[in-house]
Amino acid sequence: MPSPRYHREIPQRYRLEAEKCKKCGKILFPPRLICPECGSKNFEKVILPENGKIITFTIIRVAPQQFEAEVPYAIAIVELENGVKITTQVVDCKPEDLEIGNSVKLVFRKIQEEGKTGIICYGYKAVLV
Repeated sequence: MPSPRYHREIPQRYRLEAEKCKKCGKILFPPRLICPECGSKNFEKVILPENGKIITFTIIRVAPQQFEAEVPYAIAIVELENGVKITTQVVDCKPEDLEIGNSVKLVFRKIQEEGKTGIICYGYKAVLV
């Protein structure tokens, strides 16, 4: 992930900040400039809940170079308590322990490093509850 992009995404990655449309109430994550439901440009910041459930997942066995040491690992679509769906890695469990419907909690973790002397990228991952 390029450094400038990473810095722009810090509010979402570090604090799980989303935006809620002031006109129709739709919660957008990641935030957007225009609401896809009603076309409004007026939003307020909201913090997403940490708890949710797995609605689908896959096990990665052949990974990109920066994640080769982690295989096999799980990537899931998690529906949070407020209905927002996010894609995240599920950690601290065996792939065979995962099932659709498992309850998870989002936690703050190291995602990757940009090279040996680059920045360390942090963000959210899911753990089974």
